[in-house]
Parts: sequence; C-alpha cells; structure tokens
Amino acid sequence: MKFGKLGVVLCAAAIAIGALAGCGGGADGGAKTAAGKDGGTVLAVGSSALQPLAQQAAKDYMSKNSGVKITVQGGGSGTGLSQIAAGSVQIGNSDVFAEAKKIDAKDLVDNKVAVVGMGPVVNKDVKVDSVSQKDLIGIFTGKITNWKEVGGQDLPIVVINRAEGSGTRATFEEFGLKKNKAMKAQEQDNSGAVEKIVSSTTAAISYLAFSYYNDKTKALKVDGVAPTSENVATNSWKIWSYEHMYTRKNADKNTTDFIKYIMSDDVQKNLVPKLGYIPVNIMKYQRDAQGAISPVK
Repeated sequence: MKFGKLGVVLCAAAIAIGALAGCGGGADGGAKTAAGKDGGTVLAVGSSALQPLAQQAAKDYMSKNSGVKITVQGGGSGTGLSQIAAGSVQIGNSDVFAEAKKIDAKDLVDNKVAVVGMGPVVNKDVKVDSVSQKDLIGIFTGKITNWKEVGGQDLPIVVINRAEGSGTRATFEEFGLKKNKAMKAQEQDNSGAVEKIVSSTTAAISYLAFSYYNDKTKALKVDGVAPTSENVATNSWKIWSYEHMYTRKNADKNTTDFIKYIMSDDVQKNLVPKLGYIPVNIMKYQRDAQGAISPVK
C-alpha cells in the first residue's frame, strides 16, 4: 500500500463494518490513527465512485492546511453510511441517500458535493456501441447471454457486478435496470477493480461512474443517448446519483471546514468537472430520496 506525500490513504478493499482497519494496521490501530487526539484528523469512508474526488480534494486541502490530516478509505456506500451513523468516522461517503440503506439520518447532515453519472461499460473488443434499455436489462438479468443477440459478435457475455452494498450497483439497478436485480455474477468490491477486469476480459460488461471512464474500456449508449455530463444535467441520461458526504450534526471544525472547501467555487468549478463529476448547481432536474424527479426551480 502506498502512502502519498500528503498522507492520504486510499483503501479500496471492503472495510468490515464496526472494525475499520487503516492501511497497514489493525482495526484498533487504524481507528486510533483516524480519530487522533489533536483534533486535526478527518476520516472519510465509503463510496469508491466518490473516492477520486474525495482523495484529490483532500490532497489539495492538506497542501493549504498543514495541520490537518484527511484519510480517505473505500468500502462502499453501505459501509460509509453505517460508520457515520455509528459515529465511527467523520465523513460517510455515499452514492445513495441514507434512507435508501435504511439508515437513521436524524443526526446526520447530507452534504451533496457533486452529481455523478453512471453507465454500462464493455471491453473495447466488443462490437456493440449502443443498446436499448430493454436489452441492457436482459443482459444483466441473464436473459441475453451472447453479444450476437444485440448486434455484436458470437461471444458469450461476461457480466461483472459490484458487490451488494455498493451505491453504484444500487443506482445502476434502480435507474439503469428499472429496479430489476442484476444476476449473480463475479462481484468486485470497488470501481477500480471493475475497470481493470472489464478492460482485460474479452466480452465483459459492467457499469462504472463517469469518474472511472477512460480509454481502456468502452462506454455504451442506452437507447441512443450518450453518457455525458450534459445529458445527465437535463436528465436525458437517467443513470445518475448525488455524491453525498454525510457528516454528524455536531461535526468538528476540521470536518466542517473540509466540507466548505469541497463546496467552494474553486473545487466546484474546477476540480469537480475535471475529474468527471457534475456540479450540483448546473443540474436542470433534481431527485429526492424516493427517486422522484422534478425540475430545479
């Protein structure tokens, strides 16, 4: 495990709920390091889709605030929400509303720091560029098993899933698969692992946040609509979610100052779009915890 010059730790492995382990230490040692006694440490845990933004923002923030250490860990949205609800961490990162995971949010503050689009990605050798949503559902529910059924070559489809508890999976199933559950298939604990497996596995398909899109995989259009930030903003591309950084209502100053930094114009206008996210304030539509869409007034 590598430690960056500014001390951000990126742990992509799933973190057992109730026993957070730091990178390179046991559960007890990691918890003590994260909590600290000087009040200058912030631990953010959860969504791997949000990790690229959280990690880079933490690095930038610490370069301007040398007395603060911010540690960013993965583990999935479910872990982030459970840990912040239990008061074990300072920030719980999530792709979904706390209510969606049946988390009691009465003592939490929902900081929507960005919007992220998500969508299906395939190995670059797959001879398909666009699918209908009906066919997308068929692929991920196991009804369509060969690429030739959707206009591609004669190859068995290899489905890669995120693990249960993943906010990316929950968002993709709700809005990409119209609440159908994805079939049982190989599961990965983080988005980085998904990207690597799809890029190296012939005939593979999975789903990723836009922040993980690159030239190693191919993003598919759905019903002819391209997965772009502009289409997310107008809700033409419907597979998207807010990126939440939940904090406690009694959060310490270091935590609240870091959240203010992420919500600042400098981050929202520059870093957020640079890393493939969408500033909340450019959205033409909004979504509530029940998934209902309405125009932004």
